Amino acid sequence: MEIIIQPDAAEASRVAARIVARLVGDKPHAVLGFATGNTPLQLYRELVRLRREEELDFSGVTTFNLDEYVGIAPAHPSSFHSYMWAHLFSHINVPKQRIHIPDGLTADIPATCRHYEQAIRSAGGIDIQILGIGTNGHIGFNEPTSSLSSRTRIKTLTEESRKHTAAGFGGTGGVPTHVITMGLGTIIDSRMCLLLAFGKKKARAVARAIEGPVTAMVPGSVLQMHPRTVAVLDREAASELEMADYYTWVYDHKPDWQRY
Repeated sequence: MEIIIQPDAAEASRVAARIVARLVGDKPHAVLGFATGNTPLQLYRELVRLRREEELDFSGVTTFNLDEYVGIAPAHPSSFHSYMWAHLFSHINVPKQRIHIPDGLTADIPATCRHYEQAIRSAGGIDIQILGIGTNGHIGFNEPTSSLSSRTRIKTLTEESRKHTAAGFGGTGGVPTHVITMGLGTIIDSRMCLLLAFGKKKARAVARAIEGPVTAMVPGSVLQMHPRTVAVLDREAASELEMADYYTWVYDHKPDWQRY
C-alpha cells in the first residue's frame, strides 16, 4: 500500500485528481469507480476544473458507482444518483449511457446485483476505484463483519452510518435501512484502489485499516491485500499512523517517473 500524506484535504484532493487524470489521459476508455459523501467532493471539483480549463476528455470513460440506497428514487435529493449528477456528471463529458449506478428501486435486488457485477466484467473491470472510509472502517457500505470476498449485494446499515446521513433525510427516522453496495471482493478486483481520508475523526479508522490486522471488523483493512492501493490523506487523518514519518519520506524521495 502506498501512503501519501499531504498538508490538507485540498492538496490531497489535487494529488488524487492528478492520479485519475493521468489514467484518463493514458487510457481514454478507462473505467472509473466513484464514491459519494463529503470526502471526494474536492476531488470531483478538481476533475471538473481539469475538464473546463485543460479539456480533460471523459468521452470514452465508463463509470460505476459503489452504492445506492434501497427504496430511494434517483431524483431524491439525497440519492447517490442526484449527488453524482450535481457534483460531477453534469460538468464533464462522460456519456450518459456509460454511467452505472445501482438501481435502488429495483423489484429484484439479487438479479440487479448480478447484472451489476456482469456489467463491470463486460466493461473490462474497474481501473481506479475511488473510496472513502467510515469512522467504523467501512468502505462502500460494507459495514463491519462484511465478508472480505463479498460481491455486490444488499446490505443493512448500522445505526452509526444512518446517523451520519440523517441530515439529508430529515432525521435518522427517514434514512433508509438498506443499500445496494459493491462488495469487498468487487472493490479489490479493481486495478487500483484510491482511498481518500481527511480530518481527525477518520484517524483511528485509517490507522486500523492501514496498519492493523486484516479483519472483517475493519472492512477497509482488506485494502492491505490489494497489489495497488494508494491512500491519499491529510495530516489529521494520518495522525495516528505509527509510520507516518516513513510514508512521508518515501513519497518525498520517489523517482521522477513515479511522481503524481
